Amino acid sequence: MPRRFAATDLHGCLRTFRYLVEGELRLRPDDTLYLLGDYVNKGPDSRGVLDYLMQLQAAGYRVHCLKGNHEKELLDTIAGQPNANDMWKAAAERELVLGSFGVAQPADIPAHYVAWMQALPLTLELPDFVLVHAGFNFALPPAELRHDEHSMLYTKEFVFDASRLAGKRLLHGHVPTPVAQVQAGARAHAEALGLDCGCVYRHNPELRHLAALNLDTWQLHLAENREEPYPIAKK
Repeated sequence: MPRRFAATDLHGCLRTFRYLVEGELRLRPDDTLYLLGDYVNKGPDSRGVLDYLMQLQAAGYRVHCLKGNHEKELLDTIAGQPNANDMWKAAAERELVLGSFGVAQPADIPAHYVAWMQALPLTLELPDFVLVHAGFNFALPPAELRHDEHSMLYTKEFVFDASRLAGKRLLHGHVPTPVAQVQAGARAHAEALGLDCGCVYRHNPELRHLAALNLDTWQLHLAENREEPYPIAKK
C-alpha cells in the first residue's frame, strides 16, 4: 500500500537525508514524500541535496518540495537584492554553500538550480493536512492567509485555528524543536506539528536529527546526523 511521508529542513545534510530516504523509510516509487523547505545553507552539501531531490523526481519518485526561507534568501542573493547576503550569518556557512556548488559567487550558481528553486510552491493542501514551511498568520481571513508569504516562510509562532484550514491539520518546519517534543506531538496527533528536529545542529544532542512523519500512521521516523564534521554554529 502506498505510504505518505513529510520531512523538512534538510540544510545540506545529504548523507543524513539519503539514509532517511533509503535506509529508514526505504522509499518506494508509489510512496509520496513531501518536503517542507530549507534544502540549502548551514550544512555541508547544499548542491548535493538539490541534486538528489532532482534525481528522485527524474526517476519517477513522488517527491513534492515546498520553498523555505533559505531558498528564497539564496535566490535573493543570486539576484543581487539589497541586504540579501544577510542569509549568511557566518562566513563558514557562505563558504560551505558556494563550495558545494564549486563557484566563487552566488550569481555563478548554475541556472537549473535557480529555476528549480524559483518554481517551488509555498504551500500544499492534502485531503487531511496543509503543508507549509513556517506557518500562517491565523488572524487573517482564509483567502488572505494563503497569500501572506512572509508568514509562510518566516513566522516562528502562531495561534493555530483549524477553522481557517477547513479543519485540516498543519505540518510545518522552520523552528528547530527537540526530538522529544516532536515525538510527543506525533503521539498526540497534534493539530499543528513542527517537524524540524534541527538536523544540521550536530553538536546539540536534543536536536541533530531529520524526522519524517508517516501521514497515515503518525509513526515518526528519525535519522541522526551522519555528516562528516563541518563548521556550524552551536544551537
